[in-house]
Amino acid sequence: MNNAMPVKILHVVGAMNRAGTETMLMNIYRNIDREKIQFDFISYSQEDAHYDEEIKKLGGKVIKLSKTRSVKEIYDAIKKNGPYDVVHSHTLFHCGIANIAALLAGVKVRISHAHTTLDNSEHYTRKLYIQLMRCMINTFSTNLLACSNGAGRYLFGEKSVAKINYSFFPNAIDYSKFLKKPRKEVMEFKVEKEFGSSLVIGHIGRFIEAKNHLFLLAILKRMLKKDSTIKLLLVGNGDLKVEIEEVAKKEGIYDNIRFVGIREDIPTMMHSMDVFVFPSVYEGLGMVLLEAQASGVPCVVSEAIQPEADLNIGLVSTLSLADGPDVWAEEIMKRANKKEKNIRVITDSFERSGYSLTAGISKLMNIYKNDNGGVYEKYIDRLL
Repeated sequence: MNNAMPVKILHVVGAMNRAGTETMLMNIYRNIDREKIQFDFISYSQEDAHYDEEIKKLGGKVIKLSKTRSVKEIYDAIKKNGPYDVVHSHTLFHCGIANIAALLAGVKVRISHAHTTLDNSEHYTRKLYIQLMRCMINTFSTNLLACSNGAGRYLFGEKSVAKINYSFFPNAIDYSKFLKKPRKEVMEFKVEKEFGSSLVIGHIGRFIEAKNHLFLLAILKRMLKKDSTIKLLLVGNGDLKVEIEEVAKKEGIYDNIRFVGIREDIPTMMHSMDVFVFPSVYEGLGMVLLEAQASGVPCVVSEAIQPEADLNIGLVSTLSLADGPDVWAEEIMKRANKKEKNIRVITDSFERSGYSLTAGISKLMNIYKNDNGGVYEKYIDRLL
């Protein structure tokens, strides 16, 4: 890397909207020395994403490409906007394509980063695609990162997580923002949403199938049989939001739900909850679960949540989705009003586990310094 000029990192993402991976990247970007390190982002969405303007204000570029995601298009983008010291890809099996383009463009450090798990497809062509893409990722990446070992095994394959270039990379968050309850803001929000003294269960996540909002509605319906004042706080937007709203109306529970959309004040949202509920069908890690624990909020989560996300504070209860909504409702009632108020306990856990923002930035910067370009550089001219 050239010490005289800022180190340039190109992140390859779907779009920089508010979600776990994207929020983590922004947490890091805001807190690095941007005179020495600069982030740019390839986005495959032509629409303006949530973080686009902030990226530009911080000095980065948002490079809009088409959804074809071809090697040539990425190669041209690297050549036009680079040179880059690192290409860091976050686009699941497409990481292999991005890193071929990076290799051909002469980028020495090429990172594939696993952020999710699961593939339910049994179709032969899908399995063949996964096998081919895994081969490309393992061949053309200098570094393999994963937010959990489950995500690493899914993207890279079982054998790859034992390789020397594989690393577990904790999803770093600025947990200090969640430690102290923003009392005035919480009270104002609760008054605005007419929570009163109601038990509030909450969830933060996009309205997509993986987040399992229908199961949340089923849980709420059971809980309302015991206490008709209980409220469900849903933070986020997504393609399935209208459908979930319609189901809630049909089931007669809509008035007990607060749909608040995308919020900037996530600490206020967390501290407004008595229990955080996370019934995902699959998750790479579940960064929002880290935020809930930083807030001291009891959490009831599905077995799909990766074990690395439990910081062993005593706040996380894990249930199987097969247990059904009645069992979940009972467990949520047990966990209510059992918040962790000892800030030192929470702080020690984050520091010990490596999820602090300082630890995450330090680890990532060391990875970016890697100059292990692999054996393929000498074949670039032949490949071109």
